[in-house]
Amino acid sequence: TQARAPIAASLPVPVVYAFISSTDPDDCSVVPDEAGGARKAVEHLLAVGRGRIAHVTGPEHHYSAQVRAAAAADRLAEAGLSPAGPALFGAWSEVWGRQAVGMLLAGGTEFDAVFCGSDQIARGVAEALRSVGRRVPQDVALVGFDNWGVMTEASQPPLTSVDMDLEGLGRVAAEMLLAAINGDPAPGRHAHPCRLVVRESTSVPPAHA
Repeated sequence: TQARAPIAASLPVPVVYAFISSTDPDDCSVVPDEAGGARKAVEHLLAVGRGRIAHVTGPEHHYSAQVRAAAAADRLAEAGLSPAGPALFGAWSEVWGRQAVGMLLAGGTEFDAVFCGSDQIARGVAEALRSVGRRVPQDVALVGFDNWGVMTEASQPPLTSVDMDLEGLGRVAAEMLLAAINGDPAPGRHAHPCRLVVRESTSVPPAHA
């Protein structure tokens, strides 16, 4: 959702940016509320009793990684907590998720949950935790981001994840475009809410609680 240079001014028809932001405040942009999604992830982990939450995410220069990390830290601060170590920035990959767990363990970081900046990272984290005998979610609760089905369902256990509701975002953008064509534009940046999809990676079955 990083800002892009405006092109609407040069076009003879209304333009609505979907998933990315225009740099022109007179343009209409509809983007996922990534900060809100990160806050929901942390709130869920707090609600299931976790208080030592680590964050593993993508490249430090990447807009989404920055926004999600900052929002997670802010929500923890509101709860009077600090992150379990500094945010770990790397690649959007399973390999990085596995490496990050090694870094957390080697550094002696105590953590009972990991919020990951993507589902790919989270799957790598789950694999690494399992390889060292840490149970998910009994020992470490795990949340991803994107709700990418091929990752969330293939993870062991299935992964709780933040869904950006891209279908809903597209629908809102289309509605705003029709409104603009009809003479009722809505300039500015419109944040579309994310939702949290809870699966077994944060939900301990009663028999094993």
